[in-house]
Amino acid sequence: MDKSNLIFLDTETTGLGQEDRLCQVAYKFQGNEAEGIFKPEVPISVEAMSISHITNKMVADKKSFSGSEMFRDLEKIFADQNILVAHNAGFDAEMLKREGLEPKQMIDTFKIAAHLDETGEIPKYNLQYLRYYFDFEIENAPAHDAMGDVRVLEVLFDFYFDKMKEKIDDERKIIEEMVKISELPVLIKKFNFGKYNGRIIAEVAQEDEGYLKWLLGEKIKEQDGGVRDNSDWIFTLSKYLNEGKATLF
Repeated sequence: MDKSNLIFLDTETTGLGQEDRLCQVAYKFQGNEAEGIFKPEVPISVEAMSISHITNKMVADKKSFSGSEMFRDLEKIFADQNILVAHNAGFDAEMLKREGLEPKQMIDTFKIAAHLDETGEIPKYNLQYLRYYFDFEIENAPAHDAMGDVRVLEVLFDFYFDKMKEKIDDERKIIEEMVKISELPVLIKKFNFGKYNGRIIAEVAQEDEGYLKWLLGEKIKEQDGGVRDNSDWIFTLSKYLNEGKATLF
């Protein structure tokens, strides 16, 4: 497999809000690793510190990301049409965008994991959950450290690439399919809450269409109210209701 145009990247941030910014970036490109800690424009939240263990004291004397050598390197990498590979790639891409960088194409291993889990057997698609679910042996990869996550990310990508290779012979077409999947919302397979917790949504769609209609309305209200991003649920419920049955793609 030729990874020459793939950049595996992860960010740690000040939080998850609309005003939050990155404070750590790590990536691997063409066999070379790079990482750095930067002083963000907003303080790091206590919640974020409890996850990444990067404190405001640690970044107090650091340079900003926008004026860094890493920024210039990434600016050139993305200008050359290289593909960002990340877990929950939309989040990392948004954080980069807030700094003035914008990848043109992405592969989201979260969406790849959900897409290939056709029966909904995997309870969660978090990066570290998948690492231990598949029993990957990865050295020097501490959780919630940007470079550690990049190393897990690459192993996970290779795992799913090999899985897709069983059906697609052309490696270039596998990358194209991964990009295509990553552009779509996730089709959720099972309920993980409520009275149908653990049930396959396709089956519930046959038995209780009214529940799906009600839930779709609630998810749209939350989305419109800015409570949370429910795009995957809205896509999933709309698909099942429109088709009258679940058709996995």
